[in-house]
Amino acid sequence: MNLTIDRIGTAEAVCEREDGSFLKIPLSALPEGAREGSVLEEADGQFRLSPEETEVRRRRMAAKLSRLFGKRR
Repeated sequence: MNLTIDRIGTAEAVCEREDGSFLKIPLSALPEGAREGSVLEEADGQFRLSPEETEVRRRRMAAKLSRLFGKRR
């Protein structure tokens, strides 16, 4: 299952599941380098970064914003 880090607090990160529900994860359980917007893969209670999926989603959002607001100079 993939999760996207929505926000990071002082003790935990709030992640959005693919079904739109949210999960709180202790910061100690996050992989090194995790930040808001990062996509995590969960397997057996362990989380690892998915840089490929993170990049796909970042590009998709950038394209949507570009179409919405136009290119900025």
